[in-house]
Amino acid sequence: MRKIIAKTHTTLDGFIDNPHLWSMPYSNEETMAYTLNLTLGCDTLLLGRVTYAGMAQAWPAMSNPYADHVNRIEKYVVSSTLEKAEWENSTIVHGDDLVTTVTELKKRPGGNIMIWGCGRLTDTLMEHGLLDEYRLLVSPVILGEGQRLFRGENVTATLELVDNTTFDTGLVALAYRPVNAAGNADAG
Repeated sequence: MRKIIAKTHTTLDGFIDNPHLWSMPYSNEETMAYTLNLTLGCDTLLLGRVTYAGMAQAWPAMSNPYADHVNRIEKYVVSSTLEKAEWENSTIVHGDDLVTTVTELKKRPGGNIMIWGCGRLTDTLMEHGLLDEYRLLVSPVILGEGQRLFRGENVTATLELVDNTTFDTGLVALAYRPVNAAGNADAG
């Protein structure tokens, strides 16, 4: 079965908003190769509406191995308000249909499914035992405020560290798999 992997940049103190303002100094060829390899293992993107809106504006105009792959693969945007998805190979999933749609996507043959960022989408998937892995790219930055990586509203979980990579830039990539999640005894 395909895995759903949530990949996000985070600061050391757990904030995720505006990563373009603080994560770029910790990116180099080595970190870009890591991210490219992770992305090439995926043939589907699952995005929340806000993330989709920003990415759909920028990515179609980009051309490099990473962007070419992302622009080609299937994309599903979860939204109850979006009426049209213009980014190539994009499909709208109504919020009420999320769990059913994602359950079906996981059963299909193919590569893994990637989510960019963490928010209500990842919380809902974790709550229903559908999220298989967090890939956290931790920059050695302390912001002190912003959007939290985990909001702690509906989901509690125990995670198991399954991989870690430290880069010369100070960036650390951590891979965690849910061992259990509230509301789903067989998660992970």
